[in-house]
Amino acid sequence: MEIDIIFDTVCPWCFIGKKRLENALASRPNLSVTYNWKPFLLNPEMPPDGIDRTAYLIKKFGSEARINHIYGAIGEAGQSVEIDFAFERIHKTPNSVNSHRLVRFTASHGKTPGLVDTVVEDLFMEFFINGRDIGDNDVLVEIGVGNGLDESSLRAYLDSTDDVRLIYDENIQAHRLGINGVPSYAFNEKFLISGAQDPSVLARMLDVAAATQTLT
Repeated sequence: MEIDIIFDTVCPWCFIGKKRLENALASRPNLSVTYNWKPFLLNPEMPPDGIDRTAYLIKKFGSEARINHIYGAIGEAGQSVEIDFAFERIHKTPNSVNSHRLVRFTASHGKTPGLVDTVVEDLFMEFFINGRDIGDNDVLVEIGVGNGLDESSLRAYLDSTDDVRLIYDENIQAHRLGINGVPSYAFNEKFLISGAQDPSVLARMLDVAAATQTLT
């Protein structure tokens, strides 16, 4: 079974959704699943160097009280899947295009099965737990090299404009498919569901997709 995961690396609900999907899959151990990570840009107009996080949050959500309420709820949801969000460590909201390019580079150059999933996990960890700027190419190279990617090839790629247009085009394509929020999941390119759904909901989607797959 193939699952397209439409996500953004700076989306805390996408980190939660990744964990919930893993929990759903753990309840279906006989399924053989391949993930395809597809880019979605929550902030397509973000400057290349990102912006101050406090300024970003106030512009997006308004009052500090509303920000605290929203991120308090996210923190509680994170605890349910053993994610200890450390939002206080994040000082900048980055442009996420290059982090998506790292995912794409890993998919084409990585030699270890499941390496892309590991790189996505590391991007989430570095941003949401360690508060690092995943819009910084030095941080992205460190993540890639830590997962066995060639440093010089990766740095040359990130310093170029290769696949930048493709990331923006795939974001546009996701919107044209009616996807306006992430995470979203497409099972065998047939069944689409959006939101960081409960593992039981995702498990039912896995069952539906598996049954249809068997019939075909």
